[in-house]
Amino acid sequence: MVDETLDGLSSDPVRMGWMQGFPPPADKLLLASRADHMRFPMIRWAYSNMRQFSPSRRVAAGGGEPFARAIRDGLAGVSFTPLGADTPVSFEQSLTQAFTDGIMVLHRGEVVFERCFGVTGPDTRHIAFSVTKSFVGTIAEMLVEEGRLDPAVLVASLLPELADCGFGDATVRQVLDMTTGLAFSEDYADPNSGIGAYSAALGLTPRPVGYAGATDLWGYLPSIAKAGQHGAGFTYRTPNTDVLAWMISRIEGRDFADVLTQRLWQPLGMLGDADLIVDGAGAPFAGGGLNMRLEDLARFGEAMRLGGLGVIPAGVVERIRAGGDPAHFDPVRYPQLPGWSYGSQWWHAMDDDGCFSARGIHGQTLWVNPRAEMTIARFASHPIAANGANDPLSLPAWSALAATLSR
Repeated sequence: MVDETLDGLSSDPVRMGWMQGFPPPADKLLLASRADHMRFPMIRWAYSNMRQFSPSRRVAAGGGEPFARAIRDGLAGVSFTPLGADTPVSFEQSLTQAFTDGIMVLHRGEVVFERCFGVTGPDTRHIAFSVTKSFVGTIAEMLVEEGRLDPAVLVASLLPELADCGFGDATVRQVLDMTTGLAFSEDYADPNSGIGAYSAALGLTPRPVGYAGATDLWGYLPSIAKAGQHGAGFTYRTPNTDVLAWMISRIEGRDFADVLTQRLWQPLGMLGDADLIVDGAGAPFAGGGLNMRLEDLARFGEAMRLGGLGVIPAGVVERIRAGGDPAHFDPVRYPQLPGWSYGSQWWHAMDDDGCFSARGIHGQTLWVNPRAEMTIARFASHPIAANGANDPLSLPAWSALAATLSR
């Protein structure tokens, strides 16, 4: 149950006193054994300290230079009206309403707005959740560009372990664009859904008493059955990304964290190390386990905005920015995202500005607006996992900032 009496101010982790003291008082102590790190309001501390709750592998820094700062104080007062509301709010007000932990806005390569809240700071490795997927999809598209990953081949030809499950007769492209037909529900509010079984295998939360299921993702993925036809439409399912990462590691012959280090983190000059959550067998939580600095998330977005910066091939950036097939996108499931598409593990607004985005539960966001020359990176710990809870604030906020910066 979400405590609806707490807002973005009263749930501040410093104000609430989580993990303060040596040792912290019993009522302020957060333990992985109780899944405290995945329950609100404790997530407001935990999402900036996930190494304390889950094992991880290091993604090594690249030693680049920080972005130049050209702070525009007036951006805090930019006004907009949230979707479905009648009363405008300022950008500054919207930050606490969205339970923001950190946000950075870049315009033409300079930081024009920056805020951190609670226990999150410039050096914090905050969990990015499904923003991780867009890193995985980008690397997969790089392998496609190199001719080492054929998007038309069946998954089973690369991963024989999956031949007899729902993924076996799906193509790589269908996995990349999440148009696979699988018996898997991503209902975050239902502990008995597919995502609940996925989390139990991963060990991100404690397993139920008497649990007899898979104890790692490599053992869990072959258990997912087929449902419906592949290629019929987009349905968001996290295991697709873990299959992609598995294929990438099989092709590269390296752990996915090492691939991420050598393919993106170091060549892009990321300022800090990142941490990628792994399960007990060392399988990466590729669907949502990357923990990184806010500025490094923004750096990835800037690289995509600027055509890859010689690290990500221009053809890959062009293919990603083109988006997926809007006909595959379900407007009923995503009423706040009319006309959008999903492709290559990225979300696409399909608007006149060419906006595209990496999105993660609880408000994690990387938003790129090429026409406005704007990139936004945000970490958050919203009490509701699904992005539908914060999109009414966030989407018009990004549009208002773009309009202001474009004047």
